[in-house]
Amino acid sequence: MITVNAIGDTCPLPVVKAKNAIKELNGAGTVEVLVDNEIAVQNLAKMAKQKGYGCKSSKVSSSEFHVTLEIGEASAATGVEDIPEVCAVVPGHKKNVVVAINSQRMGHGHDELGAVLMKGFIFALTQQDVLPTTVLFYNGGANLTIEGSASLEDLKNLEAQGVEIMTCGTCLNYYNVSDKLAVGEVTNMYAIVEKLTQADLVVMP
Repeated sequence: MITVNAIGDTCPLPVVKAKNAIKELNGAGTVEVLVDNEIAVQNLAKMAKQKGYGCKSSKVSSSEFHVTLEIGEASAATGVEDIPEVCAVVPGHKKNVVVAINSQRMGHGHDELGAVLMKGFIFALTQQDVLPTTVLFYNGGANLTIEGSASLEDLKNLEAQGVEIMTCGTCLNYYNVSDKLAVGEVTNMYAIVEKLTQADLVVMP
């Protein structure tokens, strides 16, 4: 078993360290990752699910969690590298459009106007003939996916139509609203970078 100490590390380091440890196994085995917050636990569990690894976690104290990843022979044989995605758009297929929202307001100038514009922008997204594949929320934008957000119903509408709604876990932690996420899922910087770099078009209001 390989033990990885990721306590104190911010996203995406726990996931990156876990992947590096899995490489070191050179086959089936166990990797235990020590982290200090539930968001990191969720990110590791999500990675394990995507890769087909066994995963269990335990809370040792209020600031320490142990995540155990079990890598079987079949998983080890396929390797731990991410499978490259083809970014070219096949004629007639939907483009991979990613919307990246980093603020509660749209544009610069008057804050109240900016908030109205952002609400209108998100509503307008729901009315498009071709919807985006993913909407990413980070920094101040993370506050748009929590309880009490004026755009919550529109975002739930998008999610119901198959649009991925993903909010930065580090940002939710920073604003102390991790327990108030009301739509979509928590994500990490590793996944955000993947979504942005693999998009055919990135829209930033």
